[in-house]
Amino acid sequence: MTRVIHTGDTHLGYQQYHSPERREDFLRAFEQVVTDAIEEDVDAVVHAGDLFHDRRPDLNALHGTISILRRLRDAGVPFLAVVGNHEGTRGRQWLDLFEMLGLATRLGDEPEVVGDTAFYGLDHVPKSKRDDLDYRFAPHDRPHAALVSHGLFQPFDLGDWDAEEVLTEASVDFDAMLLGDNHDPGKKRVAETWVTYCGSTERCSTDEREDRGYNIVEFDGETTIARRGLDATRDFEFVAADLAEGEGIERVRETLRERDLEDAVVVVEIDGDGEDVTPARVEEFALDAGALVARVKDRREAEDEDGELDVSFADPDDAVRDRVRDLGLSEAARDIDETVRASKVADANVRESVRNRVSELVAEGDLDAFESAPETDESETVESEGEAEGEAESEERDPSDDGETRAPDPDDPEAVEAVAEAAADAAAEGETTADSETTAEGDSPEASDADGTLEEYL
Repeated sequence: MTRVIHTGDTHLGYQQYHSPERREDFLRAFEQVVTDAIEEDVDAVVHAGDLFHDRRPDLNALHGTISILRRLRDAGVPFLAVVGNHEGTRGRQWLDLFEMLGLATRLGDEPEVVGDTAFYGLDHVPKSKRDDLDYRFAPHDRPHAALVSHGLFQPFDLGDWDAEEVLTEASVDFDAMLLGDNHDPGKKRVAETWVTYCGSTERCSTDEREDRGYNIVEFDGETTIARRGLDATRDFEFVAADLAEGEGIERVRETLRERDLEDAVVVVEIDGDGEDVTPARVEEFALDAGALVARVKDRREAEDEDGELDVSFADPDDAVRDRVRDLGLSEAARDIDETVRASKVADANVRESVRNRVSELVAEGDLDAFESAPETDESETVESEGEAEGEAESEERDPSDDGETRAPDPDDPEAVEAVAEAAADAAAEGETTADSETTAEGDSPEASDADGTLEEYL
């Protein structure tokens, strides 16, 4: 028999709502998963991607992750994982570094045997590159096999990757697909195989209202999947205020007084025919009542002419990401946006950081990154509001189009320098899509700085 914990979408390092406490919440939830694994004496912890929220996690996230993985290693419990879309880089992965340090095993097309089960991995693959996959895996000699992957798979909601196609074309017969990316837990039978999502370990958006947790999967002749909840997660209080005609802010306050808001993330949704309510006043009242964070959605203002809700006020960072995704920018432009905004580069270093990043892209020979990408890949959009964050598919444009960003010739130093300088100037002058108003507070060491310091944590 093989008994494992199936977890994923831990999004370590996510400073949700710009709150340091929320960043610690994500780490605490992952720590409980590992504590449960040690206490339950499972055979392995299987992580289905998005260990980190960002492909450039800061040193706080790295240090906390390494400390937790050391506990798991010292207890003799293997940590098997794949790379998700949030943490994926163009070259070597953080997971490779953890493997080198003896803290993790990166799953792939070769079997990793634990007990009676062979585990395989399939990292997140952009939609535009899936046609090149052949789903060939090395053979194994165990009674059971499981495939761990990260993506939005059919037949689940929002799925654009066919789980049945993967299972039927794979050269290995799998007893289970253990998946990450969809933050809602669930399981279905597909082609005689269990296909299951474990869900996220902390709420990454206000759409995630079910309790957070993980799966316990047993391979013992039959494959069984059980759900286990986490009690270390932050309390979210969802407060509905339906205002009748003539009712307003006082009615909202009365509704909030009926709830225990201490240390909770409070989400107030206002509806009905009542008076206009200023969101800032509602937030202030909730914070005075002890809430850690307060957010207000006035559904009456957010509805369009068709009555559909199309605006969310849960997190300004999510709105920025959605806007960046819709702009149809090249991968290089989105990378620069992340350098300035998501990686929280200090203002004084914006110019140099952008210049260096453009030069790196050219040096890597990644010239496709400079192609415009007007069509987005919904499978990779951020999981905020129920979707995953993503990359846009590239589309050829007329080279005469003055609005297009074109890759410089890597063999022409002057051309590389010119593009790098132009991008740096634009970033320094605030002409990128980065929005300093939505930048989270806190230090943001570069990933390259982290590389040289990880060994000391062991």
